Amino acid sequence: MNIILNGQKKEINQNLTVLQLLSELNIDPRKVAVERNLQLIRRTEHEQTMLNDGDNIEIINFVGGG
Repeated sequence: MNIILNGQKKEINQNLTVLQLLSELNIDPRKVAVERNLQLIRRTEHEQTMLNDGDNIEIINFVGGG
């Protein structure tokens, strides 16, 4: 199955959730926001939100500073 991840085509396993994708990418879900097809996915929904072929996923890192 193919998705677009931050503008790049990426092949992933079928039946993968947002949380599983973040885990495969070694990304702490507490430190990012995830958008699927231009809609923000709430962190509480990461575990049950399934990815579909052709989804456009954007993972946005929070950056602190002053």
